[in-house]
Amino acid sequence: MSSGGRQGTGAAEALALPPRAGAFSRSRSGDRLFDGVVRGAVWSVILLTVGLVVSLTWESWPAIHTFGWRFLVTSTWDPVAGSFGALPFIYGTLVSSALALLIAVPLSLGAAIYLAELAPFWIRPPIAFLIEMLAAVPSVVYGLWSIFVLVPWLRDSVQPVLGRWLGFLPLFQGPPYGVGMLAAGLVLAIMIVPYITAVSREVLLAVPNTQREAALGIGATRWEAIRMAVLRYGRSGLVGAILLGLGRALGETMAVTMVIGNRPEVAASLFAPGYTMASVIANEFTEATSDLYVSALVEIGLLLLVVTIVVNGLARLLVWSVSGPVGGHRE
Repeated sequence: MSSGGRQGTGAAEALALPPRAGAFSRSRSGDRLFDGVVRGAVWSVILLTVGLVVSLTWESWPAIHTFGWRFLVTSTWDPVAGSFGALPFIYGTLVSSALALLIAVPLSLGAAIYLAELAPFWIRPPIAFLIEMLAAVPSVVYGLWSIFVLVPWLRDSVQPVLGRWLGFLPLFQGPPYGVGMLAAGLVLAIMIVPYITAVSREVLLAVPNTQREAALGIGATRWEAIRMAVLRYGRSGLVGAILLGLGRALGETMAVTMVIGNRPEVAASLFAPGYTMASVIANEFTEATSDLYVSALVEIGLLLLVVTIVVNGLARLLVWSVSGPVGGHRE
């Protein structure tokens, strides 16, 4: 037999030999180590979340035990008398977030539809990058811009006009301070537009092209195809994007604190100052002089955490119903 044949036979025999037991052992040890590390990472996140909820509940227990459900429906916030109620902060958080959604949702969905369906291909990446870059701007920068630009503009131009023409409505009554619920809603709207736009764009891009082609094939116009095929198919994901924006608005602190006025009262007018749950924690935690005062602030933080977790969890479920879970496989 030639040398080439002997070499080929030797190579085949070498390939046919089973790997050494040590190689299998090292491979299994590496797999077990990797599995343990990633499992530990997952459980650490879960335990961190549970520990956060438990610790906040423990620290807020004196206020929970003292005020009970009255804490959620009482408007009095008097640290001197030791009487605390979270209703003005809950009201301010909900109203400012709702106003932000009312302004941001049409802008965000319009931008997402344009970028996903109508814009020329060469302009889509730079516009998408600019919109997403707005999400990286620190909130204190938005707050400073609001103080020096937005608030004077509202005080001198917008609120007097709204009061003159719509002053018969309770929403637009009162002196034009500039700071107040309207300013907080506007700055929140500016801050959540990038989030809603980015997620909505991804949801629309995840809609199969067969949906568009089927609508156009039966004679639909471009807008009819978008409205009936694309938006209807991605409806749950778009709602999830809106809820993600809502979760962002609920937890915003610095920008809102700088423009909302920080007055604990429930007022129907958007011109009136208000307060949010995040703002009262940021403003008063360092000034809390009694254990009950600290406990009341921690209970507000617990309420904000629970609301934010519920809103974000619901948003994730709605997004997954369209695009599939993260890391999952789509047919």
